[in-house]
Amino acid sequence: MTAVAASESADRTLVGIGWMLVTTVLFVCVTCIVRYLGSDIPAVEAAFIRYAIGLVLILPAFRPLIRHWPRGRLLGGFALRGLVHGVAVMLWFYAMARIPIAEVTALGYTSPIFVTLGAAFFFGERLHLRRIMAVIIGFAGAMVIVRPGFHEISSGQLAQLAAAPLFAVSFLLAKGLTREVGSGLIVGMLSLGCTLVLLPGAILQWRDPTLEEVAWLGLTACFATAGHYALTRAFQAAPLTVTQPVGFLQLVWAALLGVLLFGEPLDPFVFIGGGMVVAAATYISHREAQAARRLRTPPAVATET
Repeated sequence: MTAVAASESADRTLVGIGWMLVTTVLFVCVTCIVRYLGSDIPAVEAAFIRYAIGLVLILPAFRPLIRHWPRGRLLGGFALRGLVHGVAVMLWFYAMARIPIAEVTALGYTSPIFVTLGAAFFFGERLHLRRIMAVIIGFAGAMVIVRPGFHEISSGQLAQLAAAPLFAVSFLLAKGLTREVGSGLIVGMLSLGCTLVLLPGAILQWRDPTLEEVAWLGLTACFATAGHYALTRAFQAAPLTVTQPVGFLQLVWAALLGVLLFGEPLDPFVFIGGGMVVAAATYISHREAQAARRLRTPPAVATET
């Protein structure tokens, strides 16, 4: 590698780290707002309002859909992903209102582990010993956070543990869809699908939100949209092995803001378990990136909240 190429590579890595830092701040802003709103508003209604506002924000992206509306199996894939992701988001909103934001963030890092297992079961990808060990370490980290048998497992923890594999299924469906359509269409259809999936539950549990709640959820939609954009830019600029560990800072910001804004105690087990989960997720991401380069296909980008 020439000196110029090495310098350009280093610059792109720094840019990727910068975008990832921005991503962590934006996503923590989302979690803090949802935590602030608490359980006063039903989780399914809050999630519906967030996605409905987000749908309005990306309406310009739907112009191509008017001429080329997906049909058949492709439409079924979009519908299934909207259903799975919508339920996952509802569970995430429920968890955010009931357990510390650092704990929600740490448990959320288990999604890549479920992605690895799902890829083996549904796409026939081989589970080498090293990946199996990474999965085991990741699950052990999750158990350190939850500590079953040492204290009562809360409904918020169970909700987040259920949300993680659902987000993984959404990721895998997106990975399959990228073989046929562009990322813009995938993101747009996800917003539409989640809005429609959450609508019945929101109607059943509806209570008139205050203008303040709508404003906060609108801000959540803005932060989440910007966060996914920054995450995409980070993945474009730097390898996953660089960006994934930087993403661990989201747990640090979440813990600090939890202490400063909500008086949540600092739990060392959350950081120990979170570190184990992030280490496993980083290794898995590294192996996925290597496999993607061998196949000369770009890796899919997961979307969460």
